[in-house]
Amino acid sequence: MKKRNLVLAILMLCLLSVFCLSGCSQGAEQTQAAGGETAALEGTQASGETGSGEAAGDLLEQIQQRGEIVVALEGTWSPWNYHDEAGNLVGYDVEVAQNIAEKLGVTATFVEGNFDGLLAGVSAGRYDIMVNGVNVTEEREQEYDFSEPYAYNRAVVIVRGDYDEINSLEDLEGKTTANTITSTYAQLAQQYGAEVTGVDDLNQTMELLLAGRIDATLNSQETYDDYMRAHPDANVKIAVITDTADPVAIPMRKGEETASLREAVNQAIDELREEGVLSELSEKYFGRDISSLS
Repeated sequence: MKKRNLVLAILMLCLLSVFCLSGCSQGAEQTQAAGGETAALEGTQASGETGSGEAAGDLLEQIQQRGEIVVALEGTWSPWNYHDEAGNLVGYDVEVAQNIAEKLGVTATFVEGNFDGLLAGVSAGRYDIMVNGVNVTEEREQEYDFSEPYAYNRAVVIVRGDYDEINSLEDLEGKTTANTITSTYAQLAQQYGAEVTGVDDLNQTMELLLAGRIDATLNSQETYDDYMRAHPDANVKIAVITDTADPVAIPMRKGEETASLREAVNQAIDELREEGVLSELSEKYFGRDISSLS
């Protein structure tokens, strides 16, 4: 009896050893698998990503491989970029971007959002370029690489028709204005001492102005002209026009990986100007040629 119990005990110990070894082996395999996935994830994050989730590298090559260029714009800033009555995205920026994409041998995919967020998205690599009537400034050139200008515009100070307290930029001192907060128009207003309220788009700005909640707003002369064509009875007027026209260009994130893209975009803009396309599009949307200073 004792001998039988001893044999059973030995068998149980053997089975228990096999079970423990098997469990340890499976646990080690699961740990290795999890460690491999974690390492792969960390490697992906460390390598950096582009707007389409690709590893950082030559951006032009990536764009041509995927067959599209991701273009950021507001979609609410007529006549630069907006939706027509049928809901189609149209405007000067839209057609310029589409023509550039065609020159690069790809299609343009548009992503809409507010101005401030779009610029941040370019920096973060969520978008390849931004085509949204962006003025070139020294401050922005420190953050972004710009293409050659594809347009030039003058800033205007817009006030209500019955408001006569602003006749120069210096008169903005102590006045209230509204613009997208990182726009050059907001910066210009602040430079001359105005208090700027941040807004999302032109429609919101004009509502504040017409309601008397702000004294003025700054924008491009072309945007004002377009607004008046759509709202001929609006009680607004231009109080000031800047003397110089600002260059409008395409920002992209800084870095060696964008050098070839910037060169290709510049070549496309040069060709579109020589072919008369920029001039035709400018006349179409602005009623005059703002594609050059001449």
